[in-house]
This record gives sequence, C-alpha cells and structure tokens, in this order.
Amino acid sequence: MASTTQLVRKRRSGGRRERTNPWAYLFIAPAVGLYLVFSVWPIFRGIAMAFTDFRFIYPDTRWEFNGFSNFREMWGDEDFWNAVHITVRFTLYVLPATVILALILAIAISRVSRFAAFYRWMVYLPVILPVAVTYLMFGQLFNTKFGLINTVLRDTFSVKRPPRWLDDPDYALRALALTDVWRGVGFPTLLFLIGIYGIGNELYEAAAVDGASGWQQFRSITLPLLKPVFALVLLLGLSSTPMVVDPMLILTGGGPRDSTTSLGLYAYQTAFQLGDLRLGYAAAMNLVLGMSSAVIALIVFRGLRGDTEGTSGPRRFLRRRPTVDAAV
Repeated sequence: MASTTQLVRKRRSGGRRERTNPWAYLFIAPAVGLYLVFSVWPIFRGIAMAFTDFRFIYPDTRWEFNGFSNFREMWGDEDFWNAVHITVRFTLYVLPATVILALILAIAISRVSRFAAFYRWMVYLPVILPVAVTYLMFGQLFNTKFGLINTVLRDTFSVKRPPRWLDDPDYALRALALTDVWRGVGFPTLLFLIGIYGIGNELYEAAAVDGASGWQQFRSITLPLLKPVFALVLLLGLSSTPMVVDPMLILTGGGPRDSTTSLGLYAYQTAFQLGDLRLGYAAAMNLVLGMSSAVIALIVFRGLRGDTEGTSGPRRFLRRRPTVDAAV
C-alpha cells in the first residue's frame, strides 16, 4: 500500500511541473508598493508615534519618546472620556439599526422575482456615492428652516416647532447616525442576500411539509444558516463604525456643544486644529480606539462562530420519513 502511494505521488510529481514566472512579480509590484506605502507604513508609524510627544509646531519633539505618558494623560482627560461616551452611543445607534434594516431589505429582495437586480442596485447605490455628496445632501435635508424634513413636518403634520436636527444637542447625534445607516446599509444587505441565496429550497419545502409557518421557517432555517453572515457583518461593523469621522466633520464639526465630538474627531482636532498640534497624543487615542474595536469585534466574532445546525435547527426538517413501501 505504501509503495503504491509513493508510485502515485512520483507520477504526479514527474508530470507537469509548476513554473513560477518572474514577470508576475513585476506586474503586482506597483500594487504591493502602494499598499506598503499608504497602508502598512502609516500603521507602524502611528504606533511608534503614540509613544512620543510629537507636536507638529515643535520639530524637536518629533521622535521624543515619552513612554506611556500619553496613555496616562488620557486617563484623566475629561474630553477624551466624553468622546468615548459619544462614540459608544453612536455605535449603539448605528450598528443594530444597520444590521436589522439590512436583514429586512435582504429578505424582501430575495422574495422578489422581477426587478431584483434593480432593487439590489438601488440598495447599494449610497455605498458608492462620494462621502461629501452624501453628507452635504443630508445637511440640506436636515436644514432647520428650508430642509425637506422640517418642511414636511410643518406643512403636512402641522408641527409648529420641528426639531433643529443639527443644531440641538438632543437630536444631532441621532441625525448623524441616521445618515450613516442610510449610507452603510447597502453592503451588509448584499452579504445577507448572498447568504439567503445560498440556502437550499429543499429546507423550506421540507419545513412546509411539516406544517411550519413563515415565521417558524425564518427562525429555524434562515437565522441559523445566516449565523456566519451575522458574524461577518458585526465584525466589519464593530471595526469600522466607532472610527467614523466624516459625518461629524462635515455636518456638525463636533457641535453643538461638543455633543457629536466622537473619539476619532477629537483625535483629528488634537492633531490638526487645537493647541500645539499634538500628533503623538492623537496617535495614542487612535491606537486605543483601534485596539478596543478590534478586541470587541473578535470577541463577538468568536461568540457567533460555530456550528449553525443544531437539533432545533434546519436538520430536523430533513429527517428521513418512512416510505409507503416500508409502512406496508
């Protein structure tokens, strides 16, 4: 048996040999170079900068190592903790709404036979729009005097004093969360659609034969089999949503009264707008934000990873039934 296996391996290895074309490395070299310069190098430089007192207007402090001083200062910085609180609130507003809305849209599109491609394109359109265009458009919609939303509230629903969406601390963060949900719901919708399209119809047919209702099919078949997709969507959301800066920077600038100053925006202001332009302290805040998001995302991912088919899942609808001949 061993000699036969060795003979088969020898024949396979003696056949066609794989050749490495050195020109292939030349073609991928520009992409690899751009990735190293604009992605890998900034990450390592930012990590190193987090342990320095780098102040842009003082060149002598560029690589002045200060150990963990930035992190100790962070512990007593009230503005830092306020930004953390706002970042957590923004994430709790955006992420659950995005996941639930994406799942609803995916299920609705999967049940459509005509114009399904058009609906998929419409759902994904906000993702490919330029960021500035999206948020400037919502800035006009949320305008207190002339915005479409308040115009409808005044003229159609007779609301005498509609909310000052971007000028009121009680509404500003929620308005920004709404814009981010609209812009980001397209990608998880497509991920859920891919998962739904990959579920075999025989599972639903077997469940229908067993007398399962639509809700029971959704709970016992669709949700368990979409568990890997949920893990991926939450992993991507938890690693990206806390770092969102664009809506705060474009629409509110962190106001009113710092009610929308997220941690990413506070780090940006510290590095490029406030005081001595402390890039080292800003890099330390971004490092804390990135590591925290990564750890939470991995914990959620590991919690959702596992076997998606249990005794109460879709397998129970595929149990072998006794045939007529066997019964006779």
